Amino acid sequence: MIKAEGGYRWLLVGLLWFVWLLNYLDRQVIFSVFPLLQSELKLSSLELGLVSTAFLWVYALASPFAGYAADRFSRKGVIVSSVCVWSAITWATAHVRSLPELLFTRALMGISEALYLPAGLALIAAYHDKDTRSTATGIHYSGGYLGMALGGFAGGWMGARYGWRIAFVALGILGLIYSLVIGLLIRDRRVDVTRVPASRRNLLCAIKELFALPGYPIMFIVFAVISIGNWMVYTWLPLYLYEKFGMNLAEAGFSATFYLQAGGVGGILFGGWLADRWSRTDEKARLRTQALGLAVAAPFLFLSGVTTSTVVLTSAMAVFGIGRGMYDCNCMPALCQIARDDLRSTGFGLFNFIGPFAGGIVAAAAGALKSTLGIGGALQVSGALLLLSAALLTRIKLPKTTGADSTM
Repeated sequence: MIKAEGGYRWLLVGLLWFVWLLNYLDRQVIFSVFPLLQSELKLSSLELGLVSTAFLWVYALASPFAGYAADRFSRKGVIVSSVCVWSAITWATAHVRSLPELLFTRALMGISEALYLPAGLALIAAYHDKDTRSTATGIHYSGGYLGMALGGFAGGWMGARYGWRIAFVALGILGLIYSLVIGLLIRDRRVDVTRVPASRRNLLCAIKELFALPGYPIMFIVFAVISIGNWMVYTWLPLYLYEKFGMNLAEAGFSATFYLQAGGVGGILFGGWLADRWSRTDEKARLRTQALGLAVAAPFLFLSGVTTSTVVLTSAMAVFGIGRGMYDCNCMPALCQIARDDLRSTGFGLFNFIGPFAGGIVAAAAGALKSTLGIGGALQVSGALLLLSAALLTRIKLPKTTGADSTM
């Protein structure tokens, strides 16, 4: 049945690739102009951290409901609404004049952006079977990695020359236009593996069923730990490079994102290819690929927190990106091995709850402890936690009959 969809399944990946690029452009660009925000709005380091935390915690709280909505209603409708609303909020961010207004727009963006990923990944999984699912997911994720890199560099470059507000205006308008494009081109699809209709299952029942699945609790914990490392880097690395290594805004924004995301793109493409082929002979291949990626990433994240060399730091970020990419591209495919189609968006929505929630705590705590532990110390702790996560993934035992691959 999936084969009969022909080229559309790859067109869908391309359409959603650009959505994910815009998603990360809109959320990442603000971090590259932190020094300008701090100066214009008179913000402390803790208040800068709260700008990230406001987005992350609201994103986290909204994610389970967003995932459930995508399982119960039209995934296309959820995706198009998400892009339209977050783009309008991005435009509105250009007009804030105080910290409360900035926190308010970031919180609204958290709600609107939370709607996208569970629905988008589940729709890709519905169009791709076990032979292409990790590769398709990896290609999709590369859009976000490029978005982070462009957001860091373009935000710093535009901020230094034209002020920080213009980037938000341009991105908001672009997103509103693209929401019309995907509204015309995206098609819904469901995989018929549902034993209980989603309309007859409430969110609490779905959550209970997910946590009863073998392996899901460990996947949930590991996703939280990965997010701690990710959001430490996303939030504080540009400022770390600006202050410790004496880079200007454009250089710091570029160095904090380009090498990491370049490595990440390589990691997701390699990790997707490896997992799809390895899974032909080993049902745990996707989990093993994730564990391998984290084992590679951990020491290099630790190294980035101790080095005084710009070359070593950027190289470490590239290798960290490779390992993280190998993990990212297999999150939904691994979930598909234990969860039915009508639980996948909710399951990933719960990942998106615990990940940003944990990341938000760390983003604020790192700002509060910046003068004592330092950003470098926080990166070292995050690296040690990644190594523990790799070990946890190897302990997952998959069920003999999965909720997805056995039906395709």
